[in-house]
Amino acid sequence: QVQLVESGGGSVQAGGSLRLSCVASGRSFASHTMGWLRQAPGKEREFVAAIDWRDFNPYYQGSVKGRFTIARDNAKNTVYLQMNSLKPEDTAVYYCAVHYSGSYYYAGAYGDWGQGTQVTVSS
Repeated sequence: QVQLVESGGGSVQAGGSLRLSCVASGRSFASHTMGWLRQAPGKEREFVAAIDWRDFNPYYQGSVKGRFTIARDNAKNTVYLQMNSLKPEDTAVYYCAVHYSGSYYYAGAYGDWGQGTQVTVSS
């Protein structure tokens, strides 16, 4: 099991930027694909981005492609989500999680969730 702690959330105006960080404990971080997911009020948790553990290839939900960038630093056991050109519809609690099985784009494929960090974008 991996323990995850997210940080970096906050309140910004539309068009602004935030950088989320997620620090993992445990020795297996480097051998797991990591993901960022989000949950808006009244909605189901949804996939945002993932980064493959073998080749560091990124995967994005269509609505964030070109605006968000996922990265990882295995030496620091940390995964990042740089969010630019934020929109009000990006408002949600953002979670990082470990991918275990199934499609990267499916929220149910992830486990070991962090506590989440709130992102609020005002228009």
